[in-house]
Amino acid sequence: MITLRILTPSSGETHEATAVFLPGAMGSFEVLPGHAALISALVEGDLRWRTPASEEESLPVKSGMVRVENDVVTVCCEV
Repeated sequence: MITLRILTPSSGETHEATAVFLPGAMGSFEVLPGHAALISALVEGDLRWRTPASEEESLPVKSGMVRVENDVVTVCCEV
């Protein structure tokens, strides 16, 4: 399981996810449990995640940064 933390200038929220899909600056990528640690810039696109109930949720992102470490995905972004 992945903990997804989404921080925007006006709010913060946390979700549990089985997969997170991100619009990276060098191309879109997927984060699964056990993913290697990384930091990446984000570009305009959809931040998507799959819930434990296998439903998909999304949030449009204008830009931002993501950090992946120890099954925690922290996204700081403009929405």
